[in-house]
Amino acid sequence: MRPVAYIKMFVVGTVCCVGGPALVYYVTPDPDELFKRYNPELQKKTLEMRGVREKRYAEFVEKLREYSKSDKPIWVVAAEEEKKQKIAANAERKRIRDELERQKQEILEEQLSGK
Repeated sequence: MRPVAYIKMFVVGTVCCVGGPALVYYVTPDPDELFKRYNPELQKKTLEMRGVREKRYAEFVEKLREYSKSDKPIWVVAAEEEKKQKIAANAERKRIRDELERQKQEILEEQLSGK
C-alpha cells in the first residue's frame, strides 16, 4: 500500500477514537442541568427520594464489601445469600399463614361454642 493510504487510515482512526468519546462528552448534559429542567413537583419528589437512594446504595456497597471478604467469587456468595433470604422469606410467609389459620380456627370454635 502507498504511504498516503496509511496516513488516511491513521487520521480516520484517530478521529474516530478521539472524536467519538469527545462528542459523547459534549452532548451528555450535566446532572445538575438536567435537575434544573425538571418541573418543580418532580424536583421535590427527587429530593425526597434522595435519602432512600443513598441508603440503598450504601447497603449495596456494604454487602459487596462483606461478599468480597469471602474466598469465593462475589457472584457465588451473592447467590448463596439470595437463597438464604428466599428461604427465610418463605419460612416467614409460612409462619404468618399458619398464624392466620390458627386465628380462623379459634374464631370458628368461638362461633360454634357460642351458639
